[in-house]
Amino acid sequence: MHVSDVNKFKNWFNINVLLNTKAIDIDRENRIVKTSDNQEFSYDSLVIATGASPFVPAFEGMNRDKTFTLRTLSDANRIKEYIKDHKVTRAVVIGAGFIGVEMAENLSELGLSTTIVELSDHIMPNVDIEVATVAQHKLKEKGIEIILNDGVKAFSDDKVILDSGVQVPFDIVIMSIGVRPQIELAQKAGLEVSRGIIVDSTLRTSDKNIYAAGDNVEITDFATGTKALIPLAGPANRQGRIIADNICGKKETYKNTQGSSVVKIFNLTLAAVGATEARLKKLNIPYLKTFIYANSHAGYYPGATQILYKMLFTKEGRILGLQAIGEEGVEKRVDVVATVMRLNGTVHDLLDSELCYAPPFNSAKDAINILGMNALNIIEGKVKMAFPEDLEDSYLIDVRPKPVFMKQTIEGAVNIPVTEIRNRLDEIPKDRKVVMFCNTGYTSYVASRIVNQNGFDNVYSFGGGIEFYKAQN
Repeated sequence: MHVSDVNKFKNWFNINVLLNTKAIDIDRENRIVKTSDNQEFSYDSLVIATGASPFVPAFEGMNRDKTFTLRTLSDANRIKEYIKDHKVTRAVVIGAGFIGVEMAENLSELGLSTTIVELSDHIMPNVDIEVATVAQHKLKEKGIEIILNDGVKAFSDDKVILDSGVQVPFDIVIMSIGVRPQIELAQKAGLEVSRGIIVDSTLRTSDKNIYAAGDNVEITDFATGTKALIPLAGPANRQGRIIADNICGKKETYKNTQGSSVVKIFNLTLAAVGATEARLKKLNIPYLKTFIYANSHAGYYPGATQILYKMLFTKEGRILGLQAIGEEGVEKRVDVVATVMRLNGTVHDLLDSELCYAPPFNSAKDAINILGMNALNIIEGKVKMAFPEDLEDSYLIDVRPKPVFMKQTIEGAVNIPVTEIRNRLDEIPKDRKVVMFCNTGYTSYVASRIVNQNGFDNVYSFGGGIEFYKAQN
């Protein structure tokens, strides 16, 4: 089974596709490609699009008959056949990126007892821990076990032995640790490589007659301006078009990779674009951040669900990244922000975005608008934001009505409803950090504005409110 068809390429485009044919050498001087079956092909221009392959370390005791990777449709069919033929009931997925999480979901849906093993402190490395935690809760709710901060040490015949000493039984193992660019052919030909094949803005390699595209090239990260490997289908397709144009005499340039991505996790959608907070910290890039919850559409129209957003931006308003997770309308909002970023827009443009509105689809103030407003409030000093890391040593004030406070709050918080706050200012300390919170962050924003306008400069609003707090615990 293939995504396209050899005959289609020939009949539509007059392209000869040779399947099961491996290129093993490039004679750059004579412009000849040699294959493993002793064929030779001359070229005027050559494109290397060898992609990336799953990385599988040589773990002690690993039984390759029980261990699978997923790269092609054929790989998926082999996994399904093995599960059926061997009456598999227990699966272990090593690694929790896109492939790992999607595989865990599908294995669970097949009725297998499924465990994810991940070396880092959260799943999905393309988002930060706060957003990943929501996805982790969903996976656990569906019966998938998640083991974090632990790696594979070795295998026995039917157990994965972890660095911690924990042993996880299995009938099948899916390796999804990550992929590595297939740059061996380029290296052998003497082309300049780093982690991937080095290309210029026109996607030309160090040889003027050779281009490269896809998961095997090192690109520039749009958000940070640094070199990176971002293996995604959308960028690879755009790169292919640019190379074709340039071979035909145009001079098109590739304008870097934003890393826009989306993944389904049962009934949740997780989407992201740009840099994570972890990456910005690693690169020492200054940033501001905010969290908000917003409904997928107007709350008074049936079926609205909440979406959690995390946005990263600079004090000048440049958007560095957005992450979101929810049930409906998630990728729509991330796509809007990705487009604003691509056009070098700022948080001001989010505020000004005029998006389609009708109650079944949206709110009059879309989440995009609210993100822009929130970011501008932070930049202009109208509000100081607090985050989970700020709660432990702060004076906590729940600004919701007392009956709501009595049902559930954050441990240690006192209750001063926003409707009473002007008359109870003397109860708010000025000698320590004060964090106000509500359900999702709007009421605490209003409350913090009231207090700060009355001479306080130590009062913060907790982004995302108690809904966000609960999602993290």
